[in-house]
Amino acid sequence: MIRSFFAARGRTLPEPVAPGGPVAVAEDVRVRLGGRPVLDGAGLTARAGEVLALVGPNGAGKSTLLAAVAADLPAESGEVRICGRPAPEWTAAELALRRAVLPQSATLSFPFPVEDVVRMGRAPWAGTDRADEDEEAVADAMAATEVTGFAGRPFAALSGGERARVALARVLAQRAQLLLLDEPTAALDLRHQELVLRVCRARAAAGDAVVVVLHDLGLAAAYADRVAVLRRGRVAVEGAPGAVLSDGLLSEVYRQPVEVFPHPRTGVPLVVPVRGA
Repeated sequence: MIRSFFAARGRTLPEPVAPGGPVAVAEDVRVRLGGRPVLDGAGLTARAGEVLALVGPNGAGKSTLLAAVAADLPAESGEVRICGRPAPEWTAAELALRRAVLPQSATLSFPFPVEDVVRMGRAPWAGTDRADEDEEAVADAMAATEVTGFAGRPFAALSGGERARVALARVLAQRAQLLLLDEPTAALDLRHQELVLRVCRARAAAGDAVVVVLHDLGLAAAYADRVAVLRRGRVAVEGAPGAVLSDGLLSEVYRQPVEVFPHPRTGVPLVVPVRGA
């Protein structure tokens, strides 16, 4: 009955996508910004239970593709589908139940305490039969990102790395099946970079689809199920890290000679720039 009520108000509650099923699909997406083509026929598929890493040089279109998949940036052509429906057919409220987005930078105009910022992630569920999960979702998200210890501090008083973790906690508290994370490790130290990617793996293990933009190829190799390498607004190659991260391809895409070799213990590809003597 409650589902019928919210459907009548234009808010259909989500049904989970089965493991391995497509949660989001982008096909032949083209986007122009300031008259300049940024995406030129890019596409991806985010599957339930997987972490997909988007990598590539600056200006390749990674953040733009993520924004297009989130339906935050309209495509000039092509199609984006979320949970089986074209993204424009979902209302904003319905999208908020299905995908959670972490932008590159997090800013707030008012001095909200950390816990209140994280609790903002629960706003889409207000009035639904999952609103009773709010306290648990907020507590779990804060614990996962190690921000519980400063729950009462104003967001504006935090360091850049602390803000980044609080912003991620807000996204996790939303409990959407599609997580779209734009450079979530950029402001973090080594420990918390690893923490964030372990959180991504945990969410994938729970059945979510995680798409994460990364500059650190080592993190992509260690934690992603699939890696998509972008170049000039298109996906140059996509697949398992061991198959995709080759020295020839990466040297060409990044215009920087690199060597790729397996870690002696784990076998995970290690990418090392070739430097002069």
